[in-house]
Amino acid sequence: MKFDIQIADVSHEAFAEEICREYAESARARGTGIAQRQPEYIRTKIQNGNAIIALQDGKVAGFCYIEVWSHERYVANSGLIVFPQYRQHGLARQIKAKAFELSRNKYPQARLFGITTSMPVMRINSDLGYRPVTFSELTQDEAFWAGCKSCPNYDILERNQRRMCLCTAMLAPSKEEADAMAYDMSNMIVNQR
Repeated sequence: MKFDIQIADVSHEAFAEEICREYAESARARGTGIAQRQPEYIRTKIQNGNAIIALQDGKVAGFCYIEVWSHERYVANSGLIVFPQYRQHGLARQIKAKAFELSRNKYPQARLFGITTSMPVMRINSDLGYRPVTFSELTQDEAFWAGCKSCPNYDILERNQRRMCLCTAMLAPSKEEADAMAYDMSNMIVNQR
């Protein structure tokens, strides 16, 4: 199956309600917590050029968006969703890679992070260079944590003073940090010769 994966633009705003319905249905089907999202919020992400959409024959097949926190020191790729009929084709991995690329290009100084209960998302994140971390290594921006309030597991997060929940926290270095690490590694290799 071939997908058109692109940075969403205003022509994709009409998909916002459908995407939000799929978020809610996916959370119910999986029996896991997921923060609720409203169509207007999704439209704003699209308008700001902070969303990736996957289409198949003009129909939405998947979606993901970028959230910026702590004065652009942190970026989260959030809301990854693949509609059921398009699963098992590697689409989540393709969307996540495109969102990762957009995040790094648009916010090169920001560390990328995410929290998830999904093992497939954890695998994808690991392949992209994320590593598991404690919640203390994530943004401490109150607005980010307020987004968890609509999750049915929010009481667990609060009870543990935001140190842990059912989600796994993952963090990737900023583009600038990754480039510096690659430069340091290449210098080490050259100096060892």
